[in-house]
Formats: sequence, C-alpha cells, structure tokens
Amino acid sequence: MNKGKVYLVGAGPGDPALITVKGRQILENADVVVYDNLATPLLLACVNHQAKLIYVGKKSGKHTMDQASISKLLVELAKEGLNVVRLKGGDPFIFGRGGEEAQTLFEHNIEFEIIPGVTSAAAVPAYAGIPLTHRQYASIVTFLTGHEDPKKVDSGIPWSRIPVSGTIVILMGVANIRKIKERLLENGMSYKTPFAIICNGTLPDQDIVEGKLIEMDIIAKKRGVKPPAIIIIGNVVNLRKELLWFEKKPLFGKRILITRPREQIDEIMSLLTDMGAFCIPFSTISIVPPDKWDLCDSAIANIKNYNWIIFTSKNGVKFFFSRFHELGNDIRDLKGIKIGAIGPKTAQALKDMYININFVPKEYRAEGIVSYISNIEIKGKRFLLPRAEKARDYLPTKLEQMGAEVDIVPVYKNVLPNIHGDYIEYVKKMFLNKDIHIAVFTSPSTFQNFLKLMNIDEDIEKIRDFLNGTKIACIGPVTGNVIEKTGLSINIMPERYTVSNLVDSIVKDCKKYFA
Repeated sequence: MNKGKVYLVGAGPGDPALITVKGRQILENADVVVYDNLATPLLLACVNHQAKLIYVGKKSGKHTMDQASISKLLVELAKEGLNVVRLKGGDPFIFGRGGEEAQTLFEHNIEFEIIPGVTSAAAVPAYAGIPLTHRQYASIVTFLTGHEDPKKVDSGIPWSRIPVSGTIVILMGVANIRKIKERLLENGMSYKTPFAIICNGTLPDQDIVEGKLIEMDIIAKKRGVKPPAIIIIGNVVNLRKELLWFEKKPLFGKRILITRPREQIDEIMSLLTDMGAFCIPFSTISIVPPDKWDLCDSAIANIKNYNWIIFTSKNGVKFFFSRFHELGNDIRDLKGIKIGAIGPKTAQALKDMYININFVPKEYRAEGIVSYISNIEIKGKRFLLPRAEKARDYLPTKLEQMGAEVDIVPVYKNVLPNIHGDYIEYVKKMFLNKDIHIAVFTSPSTFQNFLKLMNIDEDIEKIRDFLNGTKIACIGPVTGNVIEKTGLSINIMPERYTVSNLVDSIVKDCKKYFA
C-alpha cells in the first residue's frame, strides 16, 4: 500500500483569515485533519465534508491525547495512504512541538511537509498595536516559553543573559506569571518596565491588560487573566496608545454569521472584515445547474423570437450564458433583443460580457422591474426569464397580466450544501451560547436552509428561541418577508438592496446599538 503524506500546517494566531494561502489549499484537500485547541474551529468550514476530523487539543491540566499518542496517530494515518493535515495553532515550529512530530515521521519513513504559519508571537502584539521592535525603544526581541517540559530538573531559559533592555515575548506564561516576574526583576529589569497581557489575540474578544512589571502577577489575578494569552514586556508597550488600530474598527468584537453561497461569500466577508467584524462563514446554499437543460436549450435555439430577456440575478447571467456559449452562440445572436437587469451587480455581470443593458430599475427587486415596464407597451411581446428553478411568480404573473408572453427558463437551482457535521455543530453551539451578534441572510433560501441545517425548520418556537439575542440582517424585503413569517423581526435592512449597502447598514446599526 502506498504511504500517505503528512502536512504540518500552521493555522495562524486565531483569526481564520490569517492562515496562509498554501495552508488553506492543503486543508481543503485533506483526507483527515488532526487539529488542536488553538487552531480555530472556523477553519473547519473549508474542510471537505467527507474528510475525517480528529480533535487532539491540549489545555493546561487537560489533554485529549498526549504528545506521543498524537505522533503515533499521524504515522498510522499516513500508513493508511491518507493525506493528513496536522493543523496547529500559530506556527508548527515555534513552541508548537511540530519538530517532535516531524522527527517521529522521519523515524518511520513517512513523507511530510511543513507549512509555516503566522506565529501568534508576532501577530497578536501587532493586533494590539505593539511593535516588537522600534529604533527608539527596542532593537532586540526575545521569545520565551512560559511552560517548559515538566520533566526538566532545571529551567533551560538563561534568565541572566536575557537582554532586559529589549522586548520580551512570552507564550504560555499565565500559569507561571509570578515566577516570570521574579526572574526578570532578579536579573536587572526595572520594576517600572511596562507590560501587556493580550488575551484571545486577533479574535472578537481580544482583551489587553496593562501595567508595570512589579504588579504584573497581581494585576493579572485581579483581572482574571486566563489562557490563551501572550505576555509582552518592554518599553514598546507604551506605543500602544498611538498605534492601536484593531479595536478602533467600527465592527470590532462583533461576530457575524454569513450565509451566502461559498462562491459569493468573499465579497461581503471582505467588506465586513475590513470594518473589524469577525465573520463566521456558513454557506447555506450551493448554486448548481438544473437537472435538465431542455427548456433553456429550446429558448436559446429560438432566441431571435424574443423581444426582452430579463435577468434577476448574477447566477442567472452566469449559468445562462455558459450554456448559451456552450451551444455555439455568441452576443451577435442577441441583436435587437432588449436586456434588463434587476440590480447593479447583475448589470455588471452582463457588462463584463460586453452586453449592453436597456434598464436597471430604481428598486432592485421584481416590483422595481414591473414598475419600469408598466410604462412601456409590451402587449404581444415575448419575454425570456432565465432564473432559479424555484423563484417568486410575481414578475412573470405581472408581465402576463400586461399582455406579454413569458417563458420561464430554469438555468440553476439552489440546493443544501455539503457541510461537515462537526462544523454545523460548532455553529449551532455558538448560537446556543448567544455568541453570534448578527446573522446575515441574502435570499429566502439562505434563511430556509439555515433552519434546516440547524434542525429547527419545523418549530416556530424553537426558531425564535434559537435566534433570540441575535440581530437579523437581510438584503431586502423579499428575504425579510420570509423571515418575518416565523415571527422574527428584521433588525437591519438597507434602503437599496445591495451587499455594500447592507454592510453600511450593519455598521450604522452597530454604532447606534453596540457602542
């Protein structure tokens, strides 16, 4: 049997966006993922739903699996011919025991690869506005572990040789914070030296405790500091007052669930993340081609018979023209046909194909299209509506009432996506713990499928209780009407139904209510 391969992947400091591009690509193609406590569960969103997940997290005093057993597990999985990802918080080789695991793989002749990660030792201070070096304050940095191998008789840290004039970064030091303070004071560091303890760095609940070295353990105890935390000691801590940036963002500390399809989720996540939000991707629909193309193929074969083609989504544009070109057609075959788009994003998708648009309504929904067309004589005109397999009948019904002939052509359908069960449970737990501040829905299907995935779609009381305490944001009234039928209230909805306006509305609401 061919042996598999083990990838030791650094997950980054906490924020899932800080994993490297290569790390994410390898994670997406894994057969099995062995992950620890500091590797954020949000990264499981990009794991193949068929991949096996094995949690081997270790917290102080509580180990799911000891280190020897973890290393042995990696060898056994590789011998089964699997692509194994060992997902580790931060960087595998910086206080991450990745070196020990790699040694075991080498001893058993298992192929492995190291995918470096953004170490929390550098990233967390940066998110707290603390530069580890600065020409006026520190030209040297010392990285220490505050939790050495308990089998050691003496400390392996040369405390007397640590440059006390530079910056000291201590990982896993909370449990031994008093000893650390005493060692530094004994070896010449000024008791006035500023310190910062950064808890849950790069995450929504990032919290910073500051003070002078002499009181470091006392202040930490008073504030109830718990791991995961990083201790920074040195004069660079004083720069935080000037360089603070992360906590100033308008959506800092807000956890926002995004339910858009995976191929469309990046746009809104990017905008919200730029505003400081911590986004939880949870794509509740997948966009796939229809089971049959017969209606679409017939319409394309007779395309010259139509007077109008109305597109009500970017997906309609994408799938229709993919089939249109696949059958050997090009834009010359649209000569004389008027084209309508429901909104600016749909219009842009058409413009990207060098197709001129005759109108975009002022109101970006079917009602807006009807309002525009009601001023035009359309009796006897033929309309083609390439759209989702299941959609509202409002537009075709109104067009027919005005005397038009309408052909509805399914060019795609919305289906439940394949999501790893562990990730579904993780999201469910966040709602049960009331950790989600805002849930964003951009279509009726995203909401309806969300309820199905949470297994609450048939119980109105469960829906209300489950979402109690979470603000509901939706892109427009069509989605809002579906949500309100469950008895929920819409907290956030933009006046113009676009993603950018939705994000603006979320920011405005947070400034008003979460300040």
